[in-house]
Amino acid sequence: MLKEQTRADLLAKYDVPAPRYTSYPTVPYWSDNPTSEQWIAALKQTFVDNPQTAWSLYIHIPFCEALCTFCGCNTFITQNHDNERSYTKAIHKEWETYLAQVPEFKSAPIRQIHLGGGTPTFFSGENLKRLLRPIMDVVNIDPAKFEGSIEVGPRVTNREHLEALRELGFQRISMGVQDFNPEVQHLINRIQPYEMTRDLTLLSREVGFESVNYDLIYGLPAQTLESFRKTAETTVKLLPDRIALYSFAFVPWIKKAHRLFTEDDLPKGADKRALYEIAREIFLEAGYKELGLDHFALPDDNLYQAYEQGELHRNFMGYTDMRTDILLGLGVSSISEAPTCFHQNEKHINEYKKRALAGEIPTLRGHLLDEEDQHHREQILQFMTQQKVQLTDVTQAEDVRHYLSELLNDGLVTIEGTQMAMTERGRPFLRNAAMALDMRLRRNKPDTRVFSQSV
Repeated sequence: MLKEQTRADLLAKYDVPAPRYTSYPTVPYWSDNPTSEQWIAALKQTFVDNPQTAWSLYIHIPFCEALCTFCGCNTFITQNHDNERSYTKAIHKEWETYLAQVPEFKSAPIRQIHLGGGTPTFFSGENLKRLLRPIMDVVNIDPAKFEGSIEVGPRVTNREHLEALRELGFQRISMGVQDFNPEVQHLINRIQPYEMTRDLTLLSREVGFESVNYDLIYGLPAQTLESFRKTAETTVKLLPDRIALYSFAFVPWIKKAHRLFTEDDLPKGADKRALYEIAREIFLEAGYKELGLDHFALPDDNLYQAYEQGELHRNFMGYTDMRTDILLGLGVSSISEAPTCFHQNEKHINEYKKRALAGEIPTLRGHLLDEEDQHHREQILQFMTQQKVQLTDVTQAEDVRHYLSELLNDGLVTIEGTQMAMTERGRPFLRNAAMALDMRLRRNKPDTRVFSQSV
C-alpha cells in the first residue's frame, strides 16, 4: 500500500484527460468516415468470411421523463408517451432496411440483445414487447447461448415491465442507482429512495431475473467519504450480482447540464479517488471480485468467470462476458461495429426518424479501420480487459517503455520482454497506460478538451 502522501502525489500527477477506450480508435479520432454503402459492405464481408459469425444487437431508447444532471448519454426529455409508438415504427423500418441488404442477420446466431438509454422502461411493458417481438421472432436465438439485458430506472419500472421482459427471454437488468444519499440525489435531480431500489431488486429476482447490476457513480457533488461509505454498505446489503462503479465524467463542454456544476462543486484528484477506494474495500470484503476498469462481480457471475478465463470483452456497451464479431446498433445515435468498421446513427431524433422511415441507413459518421487500427484495437482491448498485453515486438516494447517511463519509474506498470502489465498499485492509472498503445492520439494530441479526467 502506498503511503498517503505518495498516493495523493501520484493521483495529482496522472489525473489528466484520457479516453475510456470503449473503442479504438476513440470517437474523436474517427476520420475515415464510411458511407452507408461502405458500412453495409463491411457487414456483408464479415458474414462472407464466416457465415455463422455470432452477432449482438443494441437498441437505444433515448426517452427520459426528467433530466439527471450528471448524465452524459444522448437523451430526449419528454413526458409524452406517444413517442413510444412512433419511435418503434422507425426502429422497425431501420431493421427492415438492414434485413433487405444483409439477410444474414436472420440466420447467423444472435448472442445478445441490450436495451440502453435514456430510460428503456420509459416504454410500457406491452410496448417493449411490440418493439422487440418483430425482431426476435425472425432471428436465430439459441436460448442456451442468449443474453437479453436492459437498463432500467427504478423510478419508472414495475412488475409489468419485468414480466414482459422475462416473457421475451431477458435474464439481466442493470439499475441506475448512482448514490443512495438524499442530498446527492437532490443535486443530480434523481430522487430515488432506498426502498425503491430495494423493492425493484427483490421483484426482479421474484420474477426470475438471473443477474442484477447496480450502476454507481463517484465524484458527484456533495459526496463525502462517509456518505459514499454508506452507499457502498447499502449496496452490498442488497447483494447485486454486478456493480459498475463509474467515475463521473465531467464534460461541461459537451453536456450543458454539467454546467450547473463547477469543478469546485466536485471532489477531484486524491479526494475523488478515495471515494472509489472506500467503496472498493467494502465490495471486496463482501466477496466481490474487481475486474477491468471499474467493475465488480460475485465469483459465480458470468462476467467474473469470463474475466478469469481471459474472455472478458469491452465495447460501447461496456464490459461484457461474450464477444461477437458484429454489434448492430438500432435507434438514434446508436453505435455499431464490425471488424473493419465503426458506424454511428444520426444523433437528432427527428432527423433519425425521418431518415429511418424513408428506408435509409441513418448514417451520421463512423470509421474505416486500417490494418494498424485493427492491430492496436486488439492490443487495447486485451489491455483494458486483462490489465496486460503482449506487445508486437522489441521495437514496440522500447517505444512503449519510453512513453511510459514515468509510470514505470513510479512502479505503476511493468514491461518484461514484450509483455506490458499494470501492477496492483497501478490499477487507478489503467487509462493512462493504455494511451501508450493509442497511436492516433499520440500523433495528434487534441488542442481542446475532448476526454474526461482519468482519475
